[in-house]
Formats: sequence, structure tokens, C-alpha cells
Amino acid sequence: MIDRQEIMDFSREFGLTPNVIEKDYVLGWVLDGISNHPEIGSNWVFKGGTCLKKCYFETYRFSEDLDFTIANSDHLNQEFLIKAFQEVVGWIYDMTGIEISKETIRFEVYENPRGNISVQGRISYRGPMKSGGSLPRIKLDLTNDEILVLNPVNREVHHPYSDRPEEGIHVQCYCFEELFAEKIRALGERLRPRDLYDVVHLYRHDDLRPDRVFVMSTLKQKCEFKKIVVPTMEILERKPERAELETEWRNMLAHQLPALPPFEQFWQELPAIFEWLYHAVKEVTHPPISFIGITVDETWKPPAMAQAWHTSTPLEVIRFAAANRLCVNLAYQNSHRLIEPYSLRRTSDGNLLLYAVKHDTGKVRSYRVDRIQGTEVTKLTFSPRYLVEMTVSCPISAPATTRRTSGFGISRLQSTRFPRKYSKGITSNFGTTYIVECPYCRKRFRREKNNTRLTPHKDKYGYPCSGRSGYMVDIKY
Repeated sequence: MIDRQEIMDFSREFGLTPNVIEKDYVLGWVLDGISNHPEIGSNWVFKGGTCLKKCYFETYRFSEDLDFTIANSDHLNQEFLIKAFQEVVGWIYDMTGIEISKETIRFEVYENPRGNISVQGRISYRGPMKSGGSLPRIKLDLTNDEILVLNPVNREVHHPYSDRPEEGIHVQCYCFEELFAEKIRALGERLRPRDLYDVVHLYRHDDLRPDRVFVMSTLKQKCEFKKIVVPTMEILERKPERAELETEWRNMLAHQLPALPPFEQFWQELPAIFEWLYHAVKEVTHPPISFIGITVDETWKPPAMAQAWHTSTPLEVIRFAAANRLCVNLAYQNSHRLIEPYSLRRTSDGNLLLYAVKHDTGKVRSYRVDRIQGTEVTKLTFSPRYLVEMTVSCPISAPATTRRTSGFGISRLQSTRFPRKYSKGITSNFGTTYIVECPYCRKRFRREKNNTRLTPHKDKYGYPCSGRSGYMVDIKY
């Protein structure tokens, strides 16, 4: 388990409270425990907002629940679930030391509005913060009452913390097109703030723009299965929940974000999304930002997932502002500039540069990250003049259709790794382990001997790293 200081460092980096970061950390290990379980790992398919945050996007709202579609209806049984999760939490404790009391495991089986069985579960944990009082909880929503139109995919879970397993954490989850269709369906059915935020955020990612035909056909089948009308902009505008959507915007989202974007910004983007979905209207493409006179390292790209940059400036807050089209009040050279952030570049001599536009003049500027004195995300929105490159996402692959119109089925995926030992016993090895960190990509390696030399490797996101010598960051006995 990581220490309290690491949670505090990430809290500063992301601009969120430590308890939100701690829950994100624990969620990663719970997903690993579920994925490695011999019975539920291949039968549960991860979905929802937490799936987007942990498996697809570099900067996103921090979600709190774990949603799964369950292939095997026999798993929607209270006795089975309690037994399986007693094994899961025992494995998590053996691997990390995170305490999840078996006595706090709760699963409630209930009849959903469609008359079918669903389950809501809760587990309580004690993580690195070691907080007193009531233990924080994670909620699990499990259902078999769902149509899976496209084949699930195996994705790596974003776990930027120092105890990330060397082979990573992987989970079976919805493909990107299915997530997009599911979010549009949910928006049309219940019109909640998080669904509006998610749909707009999904659409904004030019690098992940899915196949419109896949999304539309999947959406139609999902709506048919739920016996609801395929949503349109006109239907959403007439829904009685429209007024409540605006009033609940802050209540449901503010604690998940470093800064809350204005509701109007997201609602006004919806018509363009439906125009794209129904009429294949292409979004205006923007050129990448450039700055004459600076030689940049064209081989370097910012990591696709959020991380701790170990700089005096919390760069993830700036990346959040870029993804949410919010201006940043930048303190630089003893003055303040209101900027629109667009890109991070690295110069040939290793300096990180923030490429931005001064909001009042429209002029392109570059700022050395190590000379930025402070940042403040404002509520002032901007319309992109250039390609927003600070929000590059993890690669996705085109899904395969299962061509179902009703019912449920999952094609089981073969694991791409050897699962770590899953038992009720202690799985850690005896002896000394040296933890070496690459100074370039921050990837960490375990060594049995005190040796900081690095072999050729890729960073966490698949790009070749130039680091050949690391430095010792921890020794475990």
C-alpha cells in the first residue's frame, strides 16, 4: 500500500480532496481483485463513468461507483457474492495491505423497474489516509438486465500510483462505442448531470471519435431492449427533468472535479452531437498550435493518462482545464495572464513547454513549465482555436458486432497476462526488493539487486523511453 504522503501529492496534482484520491486508488485494486478472481473475472464486464475514468480518459471526473454487467445470472445471488468478495478482499489485503473488513460486505438483491433482478453492493475500506470515524465506502451496481451489442475488450486500468503492478491491472470492459451509446441512452432515459457531462466529454475527443454507424446502431438496439424511444435533442428539451438537470449540476458533479464547468457550456454542445449522430455532420477540425523559433522533440508525447508530474506546477489541473475548455489564470514572471491551454511540448534540451493562447488578444504563447509560479482554473469558457492536444487518450480498437437484438451474451476473453496467484494465503515474497524509477517516464521497476541500470523499455502508455539509468526510490525488506 502506498503511504499517506503519496495521496497528498496526488491531491495537490489533481486539485481534489485526499479522500477522493484515496478512493480512486482503492478502486484500482478492487478492480484488480475482481479481474483476478477465478469465477467472476471472466463473467463481469466493467462499464459506466468509472470505466471511462479508469480505462479510457487521461483527465476526467473522478467517479465513485463500480458498475458491471454480469454474464452469469447465478452470480446475482447474495450468498455467492458475499463468499466471492470475502475472497477478493482477502487477496487485496495480501497484495497491498488495504483493509476491507469482511463484516462490512453487503449485497442487496432487488427487483428493478423492469421486473428483473439487479444487485447493489457496498464495501468499506481503510486505505492510506487511515481516517478515523466512519469508514469510506465503495458502491457496486450489478445487473444481468442489459444487452451487450458489441464484444467487450480487455483494457489496462489507469493506476498511476507507485505500487502499480509491473504487468499492470487489466479488466474486461465495454468497448468505447458501446460506452458512448450507453451514455446517450442513459441521458435520454434519466437526464442526469453526470450523463450530460459524459456524453459531451466523449464527443470532444477527436482522437477517439468512434464510428458513428456503430454508435447509432448500438444505441437503437439498447433503446429497443429497454423499450424506450431513441433520444433526440427535441425529446431532451421537452423532458420535465430538464429544470432539475440544471439545478442538480453542482450537487452531483462539483466534488468529482477540480473546477465545475458551467452547465450552459455543456447543454449548448448537445445539438452538435445529435447532428453528428443523426446526420453525419462533421465537426470543424482545428490545426495544431505552433510557435516559431522553438525546436521541440517531435518524438515526445504527453502521457495519455493522468499522472503525478513531480513539478512545482500541478499540470493535471491545466490538462483538466483544457479538456473542459476552461481558461486558466497563469502566474508567470511575476504577472498574471488569462490563457487558453492547448498543448504540452518538450524541447530538444528537455524543458517542458505549455503552448497556449492569450484569451484577450488571441496571440500564441509558450511558457516554460518550471517557471510557472501558479495556476487557477477559472469558470470562463473558450471555443478552441487550435487542436486541444493536452487530452490525448489511450488507443482504442474497432469493436466486433455480436448482432443481437435482445437478450444477453458475452464472448469470454482470454487473459493477455498470467494472473497473479489468487489464494487466501500471503502471496508476497521474502527478501529485499529495490524499487528503481526512470527519471523520464516515471515508470518503476523491481530489482532483486541494488542496480539502477535500465534496459530499453516503453513508458506506461506504449511510447519508447530514452531512460537508461534510474534512481532508487524505495527498498522493501
